[in-house]
Amino acid sequence: MNALLEVEDVRIRFPVGSRLNAAITGAPASIEVVVGVSFSIQPGETYALVGESGSGKTSLARGIVGLVPTHAGSISFEGRPISRLSEKALLPIRREIGMIFQDPTGSLSPRQSVRSILAEPFRVHRQGGDLDAHVARLLDDVGLPSSFASRYPHQLSGGQARRVGMARALALRPKLLIADEPTAGLDVSVQGEMLNLLNELQARLGLTILIITHNLNVVRHVADRVAVMYLGRIVEEGPTADVFASPCHRYTAALLSANPVPNPDARRVPLDIEGDMPSLFNRPPGCEFHPRCRFALEQCAAMFPAPASLTAGHQFACHNPGCGRWYLEPLRSRCARRS
Repeated sequence: MNALLEVEDVRIRFPVGSRLNAAITGAPASIEVVVGVSFSIQPGETYALVGESGSGKTSLARGIVGLVPTHAGSISFEGRPISRLSEKALLPIRREIGMIFQDPTGSLSPRQSVRSILAEPFRVHRQGGDLDAHVARLLDDVGLPSSFASRYPHQLSGGQARRVGMARALALRPKLLIADEPTAGLDVSVQGEMLNLLNELQARLGLTILIITHNLNVVRHVADRVAVMYLGRIVEEGPTADVFASPCHRYTAALLSANPVPNPDARRVPLDIEGDMPSLFNRPPGCEFHPRCRFALEQCAAMFPAPASLTAGHQFACHNPGCGRWYLEPLRSRCARRS
C-alpha cells in the first residue's frame, strides 16, 4: 500500500537574527528546529509524534501543511511533492489536510460566531451548497447541538472550543487530520471524550491521523505507531505496543517511566535524566541526548548514531540501546512480588 504522507529528511530553520549581526557578533542567524526527520503514514493509520516541549513536533506539523517553510528534504502527499509549492498550488492540498491547533480558543477568531468559523472553509475553497446545512452537519459530527452556531468563542468551554476546532478541520472532509495536543488543558473525563470522538470519526470518515502530544496515555489509547522526538530528531519509532514494551532509547524509557499507570501496585520510579533540554542555540555534538544520559559512551559525544532496528518496523538511534529497556525490570519484579 502506498503511503498517504511521506516525510523524507526534512529540516526546518527559524531566523533569529540578521546575517549582518551574525557576521559581526558570531551569533547564529538561524536555529534548526527539525533535523533530518523521515517517516511515512499509511491510509487509515494513526501516527503519533511525542516528546517534550521544544522537541520540534509542532514545527514539523506546521511544515507539513505549509505554514512554515522547510529548509531541506521533501514532503509528499498521495505521491505528490508538496513541500515547495506556491500558496496557489498548495490550496487544493489543504482541502485534503485538516489541522486541529494546540490552543483551542486562541485558534478561533473572537469576532466570529461558530457559524461563521465553520462556514469559512467553504467560502475560502469556493465550495457550494447550503452553508447552514454544512454547519449543522459539522456540529453534529462533533457532538454539539445546532444552537451552538450562534455562540462566540468566549461562550465556549475548553472542551467545546476543541470540538469546534475539530469540526472546522473536518469541514471539507480531509483525508489527513493533524491533531496538535488535542487533549491539552482538558480534565481527564473530557480527554477521554475527545479521544473516543477521534476514534469514532476516524472509523466513520476513513481518516488518517497524525497526532502530536506529550501525553503517552493518549498515544497508548489511539496510535498505531509512535515516533519519539528529541531536539528536532526522531530517536525511536515503531509500533506503539513494541515501543512501550521494549524502549531502546534512554529518552523513550524516561518518558515512559514518568507516565502514570492505572495500577496502584505498579508504581514506577521515574528515571533520572540529568539537567534540562539543551538550547537550540548550543546543540551538543554527536547524540544531543548524551549530556543527560548516564549510560552515554565515548562515541555518543562524537557522532549521531545511525538508525538501527530491534524488530521489523521498530527503529532507534542509540549507540547503547540496552539502556532503554533496563527500567522495565525493576517494575516487573516489584509487580511480581506484590501479586
